[in-house]
Amino acid sequence: MIQEITPHRFANEYRAQMPEPEANVLAFRGDAVLCAGGAGHLTLPRWGALGLPADRGRFAFLLDGAPVFLTDAEPERLPEGFAFVSAPTLRHAAPRHIAWAVGVGGSLMRWYRQNALCGACGEAMVDSTTERARICPRCGAVVYPRINPAVIAAVHDGDRLLLTRYRGRAHKAYSLVAGFNEIGESIEDTVRREVMEEAGLRVKNLRFYRSQPWVFTDSLLMGFFAELDGSDEIRMEEDELSEAGWFHRDSLPEDHSDISLTGEMIELFRGGREPH
Repeated sequence: MIQEITPHRFANEYRAQMPEPEANVLAFRGDAVLCAGGAGHLTLPRWGALGLPADRGRFAFLLDGAPVFLTDAEPERLPEGFAFVSAPTLRHAAPRHIAWAVGVGGSLMRWYRQNALCGACGEAMVDSTTERARICPRCGAVVYPRINPAVIAAVHDGDRLLLTRYRGRAHKAYSLVAGFNEIGESIEDTVRREVMEEAGLRVKNLRFYRSQPWVFTDSLLMGFFAELDGSDEIRMEEDELSEAGWFHRDSLPEDHSDISLTGEMIELFRGGREPH
């Protein structure tokens, strides 16, 4: 999965520090990030090459022990060979630890932009000096980065796995049932509700597999395997899905992503290695 970058090391503890000229920077213009090499060999620019004052950079995280910074200030100049590239197109880029950095940086940038003003009183928010938070100097409201809990459900019936396709989305590959947790709902009840809403099926024997920080939607995905409980007749939610069907483990499609929890769970089932 995309966050698995060993032997490289990612650490997100907050530091209140300014960028040095040699520090790597994630410079955003809208949803585009400044980089070189494209998907072939992704490279980030150095802070000193952008011609920006140090106070326009925010500490993002540590990558291999070195600080990486974030900015959406317009550089005075673009370093030779660098250009702004749509960040979502880089999620499969190499090397993977830089693609992961771009994804996390994009999530952080969305959060900073969405919290420029206080949602309670409208005052301009300021950065905390002790933690990753935005603080309102007028009313004292504190806002932390938003993380949305969601589920991925691999529903199976013997040697058959339920796969779906979304309607009206750029992602056209087969997927597992997925959806966001609602207020007051356990994550297990989210699995049951989403499977019923999308496919009209009941499930039992839920087994948690593992989680994945899916920074592209600011989400924490929790993967479950679940057995069909009762009728296998699919009643598809046509507003959200274009297709839903049962696939035998010997004929599962292979057009899914190798960076996602969904892809990993499909491959587990293909090989008969799903948890029991």
